[in-house]
Amino acid sequence: MFLILISWIYILFTTVNLGYAFDKIICLKNNNFIINSILGLFSVTILASIWAIFGRINIEFHLFLLLLNILVLLKFRNPILKIYKSFTVELYQLSLFLKIFLILIIFLIIAQCASIPFVIDNESYYIQTIKWINEYGFVKGLVNLHLFFGQTSGWHIAQSVFNFSFLYPNFNDLSGFCLLLGNIFSIQKLNKFYKNNNLNYLLLSLLPLFNLFFFQFISAPSPDIPVYIFSFILFFYFLENFKKTDSETFSLIVILVLFLLYIKNTTLTLAIFPIILLGLHFKLLSRTLLKPVLLTCLVVVLFIIKNMIICGSPIFPSKIFNDLTNYAIPNTIQTFYYDQVKYYGFFITADEYNAMSVFDLFSKWISMPKLNGLFNKIGVLLIITVPFFIYKFQNKKAFWVLYFIMILQLFLLFVTSPQYRFFMNFILFFLLFCFFSVIQNKKIINLILLLSLIPTFVVLFLPVNLNRFSNHKFMLEISNFSVKNIVFPYQNTKSNTPFETIELGNLKYNSPVKNDFFWANGNGNLPCVDKRQIDYFEKYFRIIPQMRTTDLKDGFYAKQLSENE
Repeated sequence: MFLILISWIYILFTTVNLGYAFDKIICLKNNNFIINSILGLFSVTILASIWAIFGRINIEFHLFLLLLNILVLLKFRNPILKIYKSFTVELYQLSLFLKIFLILIIFLIIAQCASIPFVIDNESYYIQTIKWINEYGFVKGLVNLHLFFGQTSGWHIAQSVFNFSFLYPNFNDLSGFCLLLGNIFSIQKLNKFYKNNNLNYLLLSLLPLFNLFFFQFISAPSPDIPVYIFSFILFFYFLENFKKTDSETFSLIVILVLFLLYIKNTTLTLAIFPIILLGLHFKLLSRTLLKPVLLTCLVVVLFIIKNMIICGSPIFPSKIFNDLTNYAIPNTIQTFYYDQVKYYGFFITADEYNAMSVFDLFSKWISMPKLNGLFNKIGVLLIITVPFFIYKFQNKKAFWVLYFIMILQLFLLFVTSPQYRFFMNFILFFLLFCFFSVIQNKKIINLILLLSLIPTFVVLFLPVNLNRFSNHKFMLEISNFSVKNIVFPYQNTKSNTPFETIELGNLKYNSPVKNDFFWANGNGNLPCVDKRQIDYFEKYFRIIPQMRTTDLKDGFYAKQLSENE
């Protein structure tokens, strides 16, 4: 815990400083400490993405980042100090209850991050994706080694910066830091709601009610956490500025959307928000569009370059321009991957999927057991009931826009990969919307916030089996905090399996001896992939990964085996 706290202090210091410099460049005129930190995370992610095209994110990049930090402080020392002082005063002015609540939240978040990571994708590709970036940067055709490497997220690029791999191997907690930012931002808005009675502030301030859910993701760098947190902040600024906006707030909304898209492309529907604002306030905003447009172009270009290097195509999975490189993933494998993602959302086989009608698929999806079925049902229930709550309590166009974007998001995911976590940001938002439409009493809100800490304490410190709620045994094997981790956090993986070295053609790779599931890699030395995966694609597709040269930095290609091989 202690080491995580020290690392977060440095991350906060760095992101606030660089966020202020980025603010000056884009001319946002932001005065919120947490938004400064988010802007800093965004700017570091962009800088690291550019750097990773040419080299690894390691000590060299940190020396560059340290130099940049020093230059920013020398240039903007007084206004940055003013930001820190203003934030300190704001915390001091919180009520005693909110101060205690914030301290408890900080303790719980750090304790969870110091515990055993149990997010399933941490073992399949988070650890290895970040390790590749740390040791080599973006690697050509890396997707040919493991399909999930094609999902390299902007969040993993940011984590590759702030895991300080050259100093210590067990930092893996940027999602926890993000959740902390979200909780502080929410508490700020709750404190202001008690003064201005603005219901948009209340809506955002109730985000900590879902900490129990968020805690299941923060012991690993899950991109879902920044999607949930930044989505709520985006919704807040959209609601506050729907009728009347300015160029600075519009630019901030564009940045939040760009960051979300770079973190996870399943958030594509959120791009509608700045488009709507631009349409409503075009005369006002048209004069200051140059910087948002240039920034959008930069992020899009980086996204395409990242994918072209790692996947050999601008979008993954996609057969578009898939023949531009000699290391692109074969079309047969892309089709397999896309189909698996689609079938996975319904927990059925390909034959079952092809034999089912749209109504059958919907019935299967809505009747799933455990958490999947629960959140699917909640999503459908919200689609039915939210119009009533909007009409009755907040009959404003901005809320109707949010509602229809939720429907669009759910529809797009239903035809691609209908996993509840991909539209959870809308579910959580409208659950809170329905809640605050009925309850706005200060004492009741404080009581509910306090009570929400109890299950979080229980799950973190007492052995609780949540597998009865999940379709995936591995996903919800909840880890408890141990006193062994008061100073040093648990290692980045929950697996302690040894690895065996296997040679296949010109490829020598490390395979876990014992594995929990098919796609898992664990924390083996590079290159690392499960032998079962390699054997599967060799058997059914006659394709194996091979090195492009004798240097791992030069990447991999998919070799089509002949009948005699």
